Amino acid sequence: MIEELVEGGFAYESEGDVYYRVSRFPDYGRLSGQRPDQVEEQEPNARKEDPRDFALWKANKPGEDTSWESPWGRGRPGWHIECSVMSEKHLGPEFEIHGGGLDLVFPHHENEIAQSRALGRPFARIWMHNGMLRFAGEEMHKSIGNDVSLKDALDRWGRETLLVFFLTGHWRKPLDYSDATLEAALARSERFRDVFRSESEPGPEDAWNRFAAALDDDFNTPAALAVVHEWRDHDLLRRALAIFGLESLADDDAAPDEVVALAERRVTARATRDFDEADRLRAEIEASGWDVRDEADSFRLVRRR
Repeated sequence: MIEELVEGGFAYESEGDVYYRVSRFPDYGRLSGQRPDQVEEQEPNARKEDPRDFALWKANKPGEDTSWESPWGRGRPGWHIECSVMSEKHLGPEFEIHGGGLDLVFPHHENEIAQSRALGRPFARIWMHNGMLRFAGEEMHKSIGNDVSLKDALDRWGRETLLVFFLTGHWRKPLDYSDATLEAALARSERFRDVFRSESEPGPEDAWNRFAAALDDDFNTPAALAVVHEWRDHDLLRRALAIFGLESLADDDAAPDEVVALAERRVTARATRDFDEADRLRAEIEASGWDVRDEADSFRLVRRR
């Protein structure tokens, strides 16, 4: 693909590096909403013809341990060209949907479009960009140490609470992960369970249409949740929860006395800092088909799914 771009005049070689000529692609900036004459500079380098140009191939530098031979010398592909090549190999020159985080719109996805469509490949028909998960108002990144593993989140909050938490945010907008937002999601989960602990009441005639309309509106899950929170109709609510994989909230199972006793012994073990015993008891509880969720001064037992 790089050789084709060079041969077509869309790219040029400069001291072992190969750069894409942004000026040759009139639609550059369309995805990110930038005017071509105001596009942000990428990868500052005096050897480039235009500050907006980006690297397709990078010459090998001292200390780098990954490189291949090429018509321009030993080096490695640029970040953007790798994704265009992989997409074309596995999905073909045209495919339906390309997804990613909002942080990838520019320059990564903008560059993918430019280098693929310059060669006549239609590439992706639809672009979908999700909002980022944030921790205390900042983007969550492993590199800065503010990430939370999915395993730890599941161990602490459980799958139902996490699913409800994600549904409270619109898929295209940032979502804050914190004790406060997860406690709120837990409370919402419990409110759904409470409905099934009470008598069923018929829902409004337009109930399902309002729910469906919220999801049809750019998959607006916060609005859909607001609709179903009004319902006391067990069949209707169970049907809606099943769409999100939350049908387990309709189950009001009480843990057996022997499992409750194990959980109480675990509370004592944790209080005395006997964490090995606490872990052993957790494993025994799980083997019995239950998960134990630690809460402020107590615990909650949830049947394993």
